[in-house]
Amino acid sequence: MKEVRPTSGKVLQALFNILGDKVLEGGFLDLFAGTGQVAFEAWRRGARPVLAVEVLRNRCERLRENRRGETGPGVLYMDVRRALVLLVKRKSLFSVVFADPPYGNGWIPVLFDLQAQITKLLLPGGLFVVEHSAREPYPETSPGWNTESRTYGETVLTFLRRDESETS
Repeated sequence: MKEVRPTSGKVLQALFNILGDKVLEGGFLDLFAGTGQVAFEAWRRGARPVLAVEVLRNRCERLRENRRGETGPGVLYMDVRRALVLLVKRKSLFSVVFADPPYGNGWIPVLFDLQAQITKLLLPGGLFVVEHSAREPYPETSPGWNTESRTYGETVLTFLRRDESETS
């Protein structure tokens, strides 16, 4: 099992400063939730619904325990690929889909390939945000998406917004 690498405070603050009110416009999906820090921050800032996806049972149990009986982010205990299929089938929609996969495990090309499914989960004008290592760049050419990246030391936040001229 890989060690949890929570989003640093600096990157977390930058993420939510950049998102601004976007986080309040609709739901927030946190893929590879780990500690749930990002999902809980989205909830704290008023996003509804918030859903955290985590594949490791012990982390999911901790996420559920951290709610302490209160309402809070929902938790899906499953692989991200399965979760995306399930959420598309349920016709779930989010204004922000955030992915922070384990660094160095080959997830960046997988996420690139999953963008068609992620598109189906985004509200119009929604954002797909990927946190990744500067050593693992997100593909520059992402057809049908407008892409912008911000670098914070060794961490990069890549913001992808669906090009509305590409949608029918």
